[in-house]
Amino acid sequence: MASSTRRDRAVFAGVILVVNGIFGLVQGLVALLGPDSYYAVIDGELFLFDIAGWGWWNVVIGALVLVTALALLSGAAWARVVAIVLAVISATVQLLLIPVQPWWSFIVIAIDVVIIHSLTAHGEETARA
Repeated sequence: MASSTRRDRAVFAGVILVVNGIFGLVQGLVALLGPDSYYAVIDGELFLFDIAGWGWWNVVIGALVLVTALALLSGAAWARVVAIVLAVISATVQLLLIPVQPWWSFIVIAIDVVIIHSLTAHGEETARA
């Protein structure tokens, strides 16, 4: 019973990582295939920046998260640490988008927090699974 619970937590963490990786890839591809610049007026302030670099950053992070998720699902011990680091980076990067895309940013940050919690609070169980 305990072994199946440990495996379930490892699978949960891996699946959530896959979802996060897909979100990063989609966000990056939308940025790359969309307009050349992104702008928004918030509280009288104008945010304007080139989106190509942002898009490539999200594509790279999304791809790394997907590879890490597959490694975690296959049982690689190193994948736990890499997944935590990538989730922290992803959440930090999303903080920059809160003024422009608050709902999307909060959703991705929440998923990152779930990943971090799943891999740290139950990390030893995940590693043994």
